[in-house]
Amino acid sequence: MDKLQIEGGKRLFGEVNISGAKNAAVAILPASILADDGLCNIDNIPDIHDVKCLENIMIDMGISLTSERDGHVKINPNTIKTYSAHGENVRTMRASYYLLGALLGKYKKAEVAFPGGCSIGVRPIDQHIKGFEALGAKVTIEHGYIKAEAPNGLKGANIYLDVVSVGATINIMLAACKAEGITVIENAAREPHVVDVANFLNSMGANIKGAGTDVIKIVGVDKLRGCDYTVIPDQIEAGTYMVAAAITKGDVLIKNVIPKHLESMTAKLIEMGVNVEECEDSIRVSCDKRPKAVNIKTLPYPGFPTDIQQPFTTLLSVSEGRSIVTESIWEGRFKHVDELKRMGANIKVEGKIAIIDGIERLSGAEVMATDLRAGAALVIAGLAAEGTTTVTHVRHIDRGYEKIEEKLRKLGASIIRITDNREYFE
Repeated sequence: MDKLQIEGGKRLFGEVNISGAKNAAVAILPASILADDGLCNIDNIPDIHDVKCLENIMIDMGISLTSERDGHVKINPNTIKTYSAHGENVRTMRASYYLLGALLGKYKKAEVAFPGGCSIGVRPIDQHIKGFEALGAKVTIEHGYIKAEAPNGLKGANIYLDVVSVGATINIMLAACKAEGITVIENAAREPHVVDVANFLNSMGANIKGAGTDVIKIVGVDKLRGCDYTVIPDQIEAGTYMVAAAITKGDVLIKNVIPKHLESMTAKLIEMGVNVEECEDSIRVSCDKRPKAVNIKTLPYPGFPTDIQQPFTTLLSVSEGRSIVTESIWEGRFKHVDELKRMGANIKVEGKIAIIDGIERLSGAEVMATDLRAGAALVIAGLAAEGTTTVTHVRHIDRGYEKIEEKLRKLGASIIRITDNREYFE
């Protein structure tokens, strides 16, 4: 099992390129199934474990998929041999549920093993099912499988989501693209990757308006075609490197970003006294003093992202003063706190609130990544800590960060990956 070993205390300097957005890529890949003819050529697909899992699932279903260098993926979905997705890869990643919406939208039937993913709290799919049923599908859960079928076809409907759900918003969009009539999703998620999926579908010939607002209107079309498309940059990876620059008192130019997607994070860093300079497609973060404490509450976009809460909590643990972090999205998003405490952090969790009294410096320790973003938070802690930090269960980090140790080393970090007790450098 891989580990990351970090010698802390190195200031980060230089430039880093941000990869394609994980949360967009894992929805766009299944969305390609909806193409009736032509190839989908998709660029800026990140080289991460979740993407590889999804590609393997699609290949197992008979889909012709070629993953080339530099993030280019070529897909011909019409070689598909089954409407059923099963196996370990399906059960270990949350985004496999997008296969439901895509298969249902194109073939009017789908069968997908119940999805897994990081353990960060209860993540029901009731809003997905509500949307599918409103479109005319019959949905059942049997023997660990979600089965959806619409023998009479799908018909447009007005769907109000009881909670803002990115997954449900995207899944309903996928199913509704080729439904008869008009579908309206109210209380829709507004995240950048929702917009990216809508833009991809529109590039295929779909008729979707309102993505990025809380009301999305989808006019069903008869056919979709293959297209060329480039995935947006990953706002959470960008935010992670922004925090890493601040906590190490470094100076880092973060390239290939959309600054507007980072506004909530930028605002908090500026409030903490960190220098942030925005350019057209890059952002520079520098810091020469101990940051100030701030309060954070996670909210759906455009609010502060839950996915960056854990890395920010690490930064707050060494900031000057008391911070309060309110996690309003996932109840299991404070699992990294016990690991930060091993490094000396002074944090008290009360339900959905973490009270953080900043200390001067963390100290290195062996810690365990309990989920994707917790793993990133612990890597950031190791960068700033005194001494050696070893982060175990790195597989969680590999789910969503492309070549994290390689990118950090190029910025001056002392970080190596240990595999089977052998050290290697990429």
